[in-house]
Amino acid sequence: MFTKEIFRFLLKVVSSWQVIAVTIVLILYFSLVSYVAKLYHPRPEFSFDSKAPRAKKQKNEAPPEELDAGGGDDLGLEEE
Repeated sequence: MFTKEIFRFLLKVVSSWQVIAVTIVLILYFSLVSYVAKLYHPRPEFSFDSKAPRAKKQKNEAPPEELDAGGGDDLGLEEE
């Protein structure tokens, strides 16, 4: 009997015009905020067919062996 009373009370609360009006206003507000957020930060298109771009390896101008073989030439040191 106690559960029937609570069920009736909840039904009256949920079906009241105030709750319905606030629910509709909240839905409209969140949809507007979502729309504006998409305008400022558009999502990149995603498809399962495309592969993620891979980072290209940067090539050094000279291999590391050549850099070490020069000795102090790069530092402006003179040999005696």
